Amino acid sequence: MIQDRLATLVETRANRPAAIAEAAALRLRPDSLLGEHGKLMVIAADHPARGALSAGNRPMAMADRLDLLDRLCTALARPGVNGVLGTPDILEDLLLLGALDGKVVIGSMNRGGLAGSAFEMDDRFTGYDAARIQAMRFEGGKTLTRIDYADPASVDTLEATARAVNDLARRDLLAMVEPFISHRVDGLVRNVLTADATVKAAAIAAALGSTSAYTWLKLPVVDDMERVMAATTLPVVILGGEVDSDQEAVFARWRKALACPTARGLAVGRSLLYPPDDDVVSAVDAAVGLL
Repeated sequence: MIQDRLATLVETRANRPAAIAEAAALRLRPDSLLGEHGKLMVIAADHPARGALSAGNRPMAMADRLDLLDRLCTALARPGVNGVLGTPDILEDLLLLGALDGKVVIGSMNRGGLAGSAFEMDDRFTGYDAARIQAMRFEGGKTLTRIDYADPASVDTLEATARAVNDLARRDLLAMVEPFISHRVDGLVRNVLTADATVKAAAIAAALGSTSAYTWLKLPVVDDMERVMAATTLPVVILGGEVDSDQEAVFARWRKALACPTARGLAVGRSLLYPPDDDVVSAVDAAVGLL
């Protein structure tokens, strides 16, 4: 049980911080970005760094780090799960726990746009940079790229994302860009989840940087998904989104999106780590079955 390893984990962090780099150097890397099912199945866990700790009707679900790590290790051990997305603190814990062998590891790069803050659209790159991702022998980096036409801070995010795409491509590393058209409603940032907005976001994101050779898009499932997926020739992973009580309906929407030619996998976090019935194994296995 992961609880039995907590003391060792904390002791290692306190007394042997170099063990993280040692574990990264020894990690068994995957042969491909795609698993045996021909897709990329990623478990995402970079929400806490933006202060986004809720899952479904549980406002502080992700606040217990040991519980989160336990759920992550359970999900990563399931057949067909071949990737993980996270911030340095989480990925380094997973490295020390030996949970990343053979997995596609993607470092989350910009987490400065804290959820609910006045500066949320000024989404600074406060996590991984391309140099560190390469040094850790990870497979790529991910950016959250929200675009609010009424907020001047969005252009800074676009420019920073373009730099990140360039820096990753220079190192032959995957650049996973997650774009949204966003605006404020009653002072809070809300993503516009319509087909037109998602098509526009995908078109903008696909053109960021001086090359798109290593760029993949991470797109939400919206109505008229076939039109969204037709907006780009870049590989797309489907974003899982929020926890929904009707999980069968969610899976049906994912299945439909995955049937599109540009779909190359799933990147899901809270929907699988904190499913309504709290059965992580069944939720993950059902998602893998869609591939």
